[in-house]
Amino acid sequence: MLSQLFDGHPEVHAHPHELKVGYPKKYNWPEIDLNDSPEQWFEILFEDIVVEHLRHGYKKMEKYKETFLFTFLPPLQRKIFLKYLNSVETKTRRSVFDAYMTSYFGAWINNQNRLGQKKIVTAFTPRLTMMKNNVKSFFDIYPDGRLISIVRDPQNWFPSATRHKLKKYGDIKQALAQWLDSAKSMVQNKKRYGDRVCIITFEDLIKRTESVMQYLAEFLNIRFDEILLTPTFNRIPIKPNTSFKLEKPGIMISALERYKTLSREELQIINEMTRDVYNQVVDVVVSIENVALKKSQIKVISSAG
Repeated sequence: MLSQLFDGHPEVHAHPHELKVGYPKKYNWPEIDLNDSPEQWFEILFEDIVVEHLRHGYKKMEKYKETFLFTFLPPLQRKIFLKYLNSVETKTRRSVFDAYMTSYFGAWINNQNRLGQKKIVTAFTPRLTMMKNNVKSFFDIYPDGRLISIVRDPQNWFPSATRHKLKKYGDIKQALAQWLDSAKSMVQNKKRYGDRVCIITFEDLIKRTESVMQYLAEFLNIRFDEILLTPTFNRIPIKPNTSFKLEKPGIMISALERYKTLSREELQIINEMTRDVYNQVVDVVVSIENVALKKSQIKVISSAG
């Protein structure tokens, strides 16, 4: 959802779906050997999913009827990628990734936000930041990069996860073990990389969307724009990714009450397994409520002065 809130911002190239440049799996940051050829680099980074979306359109979920046109030309992307690198005298891993992002957005023909002065590229990949080597590689290539992580109350996360992928998350203890790994990695990433890492709560993103997006706009050094308040695909409002009852496009408030579907026993297991780690994460998250309060106080002081 956060990825689609950035979609359409005039200063942002927002990757329109999951970033899948990972190699050999999408959650492995791709290691680029500078001794290889540009053609080999492109094969590693190329996202096969664009071919499927070109042929069939993009859907947030299979059960949705809405399909979004995605006009993308892989041969053009390859041409732009190779041309970009041919213009670079000294090739670095950063220049390889710059070439890829330039070629990706250059080959997305019906991108409604392709023009204008862009400052950043935003993209989402699940699980990638759970491995410290991935995060190190990311910041090695993008020392000026930023990492935003979202932590969700496990009592609301588990019902959504288990309905989304029953085989993967059906066993509550195994599912919570994965939640714990993710939460612990957020704390470690924050300790290692400090101000380059921002952790927010899913609950704040849902309840205080405007305050969160104002904060993240400052974090990324982009101006606040009203489009940051509506999840979109190619600037078109889009429904949430949910395994529960379908809702209209926009922010899904009911996501904050998933815990009501759990039994007392399940709630107890979640509390016992996750309480300590959840509190550790909460200690390092951005307090959006406090940020909003400070801003209101500054406005009051300014007006009084």
